Amino acid sequence: MRNERGFTYLEMIATTMILAVLASAILPLAKVTRTRQKEIELRRTLREIRTAIDRYKLAVDAGQIGGTDVKLGSEGYPPDLETLVNGVNQVGRVDHKLKFLRRIPFDPMLASNEWGMRCYQDDPDETSWCGQNVWDVHSRSEGKALDGTRYKEW
Repeated sequence: MRNERGFTYLEMIATTMILAVLASAILPLAKVTRTRQKEIELRRTLREIRTAIDRYKLAVDAGQIGGTDVKLGSEGYPPDLETLVNGVNQVGRVDHKLKFLRRIPFDPMLASNEWGMRCYQDDPDETSWCGQNVWDVHSRSEGKALDGTRYKEW
């Protein structure tokens, strides 16, 4: 009788089948985890942009921004998101710009920095932007979140 060590063909097939079953169970879990991470990033990004819009509005109300930077009918909100990045002239300071964002963040759901926007004058369920000011932003993604809500409604 020989003393050989090793695995039989049947043992190798059984091990492969067990690994295949485990891998098929892990893949959906990994997808849900990745979606959850994107949703957390989307919420953080929306909060960042909305905070910048609110800071702009507070600066207008406090009289720190004025003149040609605040347009009639804007209700004190920025005309577009680029204004938050490029900055506006501060009242009483010649070469000083107030900036509210370093850059326009990416929408993690679309991997784009294109955002849906709403004006102060828009209805809450409006789907198009009036172009006068930016009162709110939302994702342009048509997808649904893990909780069943649509990303564009966040």
